[in-house]
This record gives sequence, C-alpha cells and structure tokens, in this order.
Amino acid sequence: MTRPSEAATTPAPPGALALELGLGPKWQRAFAAVERMLGGRVVRAEMQARWRPACFLDVERDGEVLPVYFRGDRTEGSGVYGLEHELGVLQALAAHGIPVPQVHGFCEDPRGIVMERSPGQANLATARNDAERRAVLDHYIDILVEMHRIDPAVFERIGLERPRDPRAIALADLPKWEDSFRRRKSRPEPLIELVLAWLHDHLPLHRSRVSFAAGDAGQFLFADGRVTAVIDLELAFLGDPLADLAAMRSRDASEPLGDLSRSFKRYAELSGEPLDLPALHFHTARFAINTPLAVAPLCAAPPPRFNFVQYFSWYLAYGRLPLEVIAEVEGIELIAPELPAPTVSRHGPAYEALVALLRDGEPSYQIDTALRIAELARELDRRGERVEAQDLDEVAALVGRRPTDWHSADVALEVIAAEARGPRFRDLVRLLYRRVRRQEALLGAAMRELAGAEFQRIRL
Repeated sequence: MTRPSEAATTPAPPGALALELGLGPKWQRAFAAVERMLGGRVVRAEMQARWRPACFLDVERDGEVLPVYFRGDRTEGSGVYGLEHELGVLQALAAHGIPVPQVHGFCEDPRGIVMERSPGQANLATARNDAERRAVLDHYIDILVEMHRIDPAVFERIGLERPRDPRAIALADLPKWEDSFRRRKSRPEPLIELVLAWLHDHLPLHRSRVSFAAGDAGQFLFADGRVTAVIDLELAFLGDPLADLAAMRSRDASEPLGDLSRSFKRYAELSGEPLDLPALHFHTARFAINTPLAVAPLCAAPPPRFNFVQYFSWYLAYGRLPLEVIAEVEGIELIAPELPAPTVSRHGPAYEALVALLRDGEPSYQIDTALRIAELARELDRRGERVEAQDLDEVAALVGRRPTDWHSADVALEVIAAEARGPRFRDLVRLLYRRVRRQEALLGAAMRELAGAEFQRIRL
C-alpha cells in the first residue's frame, strides 16, 4: 500500500497514509509516532497478515527511504513477557555484536517496537538449495554459541532473572507459563497435566551453567548463505543454553531447518561442551508444552476474531512433541490410530458450499481464518462423531467405564495424568498420542505449515 501522488504542497498531517488507507485510529497513531520518531513520513505500508498487529513501513527522510518494521503487542493474552522485555534484549544483543534488527524506539500508543526491517528472508525451506541451507544453519549455530558466551550479568541489568539453583535452571520460565495457564484454565487438560507431571519428575538437576537463551530459537532472516538478523526474541531468558537447541526442534516442524543432529554436533564442538541428550529431551518437552499452556484457555473460550484453527494446530502439534519425547525416553511404543473413512452427511453440501465461498472470496487474513474453521467444520461433519466415539472407547478401556461425554472423559484422564508414574501412565501416553493424531487428521490441510509435521529425532 503506497501513498497516492500529491499535487498539493501542503504537508500531510502525521499518520496521513494510515487514514488514506482506511487503517483506523490505532494505526493512524502508530504511523504518526513512527514519523515523529524518525523525522520523516510513511510513504508505503504493508500489513503483516498474522495473529499479532504488525506492519512493514517505508519511511521517507531527507531523500532516502528507511525500511521499518512495527512490531505490535500481543492482543489475545497468551504471552508472559511484555514488549519492553524484547526491546531490552534486542538492544543488549546489538551492543555485543549479535546481528539483530536495529531498534529505533518504542511506541506507547499503540504499544509497539519500531525497528529496522532487516534484509533477507525467513524460513530455510525457501533457501536456493541444500548447500545454502546448510551454510545458513551453520552460521546461525555460530551466532548461537556467541550469544551463549555473553556474560549473563548483561541481561540481569535489563531485568532478566538469573536462576540461582539447579531446579530453577532446569525449569527455566516454565513456572511463568504454568501460572498463567492455571489462572485461565476453564476445562480439564489431561495432556498438559501429564506432561507437567512428567517434567517435574525428570528435572535435570546436574546442570549448572547459566547463559542467555533466545527462548524461541531458530528464527532468523538470511541472504546469500548468511544470517542477516536474529529475530523474534520475545521469549528470551537466562537458563540452560541447551534450551535453545531444544526450541529449534519445535521450530523445525513448521520451518524446516535441516539436519539438526549435525547442527547440534557443531554446537557441541564450538562450545566445547558435549551434548547432554537426556537434558536436551527434557528441555524439548519443557519448551514445547509452553505453547499448549498458552493457547489451551483461548481454544476453550475463543475471543472475538480469533484464529481458532491456527491456535488449535499449535496446541496439537506442540502437545504431541512432548508425548513423543516422553515415549522415547520411557521406551513406550506409539502407534498411530486408524481413522474412519469420511462420509457425506445430509448437511455435507452446505459445508462444501461454505468452503468454496470462502476459498473464492477476496483474500484477507480474516477470510483465511474463516476458511480454516469451515474446513474443520466440514471434516467434523464427515466423521467427527465417529472419531469422538473411538476416543471414548479408548478412555473406557483405560478407566473401566465409558464416560458419557468428552468432558467427563477428560476429568477421569486428568486423575491418571497427575499420577505421573502410576501404573496406567504408559497407556495414557499412548491414548493421548492417538487422540492428538486423530484431531490433527480432522484438521488436515487446514493446519497449513504444520500439516503432516514430524519431529526430528536427534542422533549423536
């Protein structure tokens, strides 16, 4: 979206382009704040179609155009860190030579970080070839090692809390996510409760090193075989550096990174620390369950204009990963379920018509959000009731009676989940894994980048 050509010489009021483009008062204030901050005017704007408010801007100043990114605050209430947290992290990393976007300033209303729009592209799946993919990932590992070598005191000075004992190091920021989840929880969540119980029973208390951790590691821009900027540092914390390698296993599911076993070996060589596989498994499960902890309450009670399928996809995929880790550690065989074949119901044509209408509509983030919900509704009509019956049959076999509905089933499963190492623990892991796989199958292609996601096993 670009400013129309102007014949008049009268200076445009602050935020004028947002008004011309019909973006509303919030973005008018945001554009005006950016113009004041940089001493120029916004001449082009492109909204980033995603779950948080964000916008790519071109700001004209003294005859040059500055590429800018406005990173807005979360609006759905799923986070545990504020924007100021990421702002400080970006500035601290930049001061120590880590390639991150330059921060121009902070906008208070609406809240957002105004930063450089760094060159390059995201997602290694878009690399030109395997050689470039390997080169970029090698460079990222180099940067990760350098980040982990920065004195943690640097980040303590900007407010990051340093863990003081092995238990705190192991838990990282899990207590923040768990506390937020428990405040907002409105229905039984046996998968989450099982994973939390297992984690608290498997803390790697032999680990003592504390370093900066990017948190949601594996996110960067790249060009010509090199990382141009490390991005999305809102989840950064101080803790076990292995946490970043673990987070990369989650990132790889939606944005394939390449051979992680090879990259982790490179990290071990450069850092001088052998890879602790049991601790890596723990942090893989710990980081992955943060997403279900954050989004489960939202999926239970969706707020207005909520991208339900996107969040439910995150819940399922990043709930399945801890189950797979637990199964690998405990030696539990996981077998994918067989699903009933889809059938056409009396109401099937209505769902087909709705999906077709949305698919052929004017493209927008909101239309795509509605399309994905319609695709799920169509599949639920085709075989959702029979899939639910399969689930209740399995619960009956485990608890000794057939629950009347899904809610009573989950209440019963939560009791077993809390046992952590009880006699039915292994069967519950298998049951929950099959349940997640069934739900993923119902979502199908609506999961978009997570459709058919598989998680890499690490081989040393």
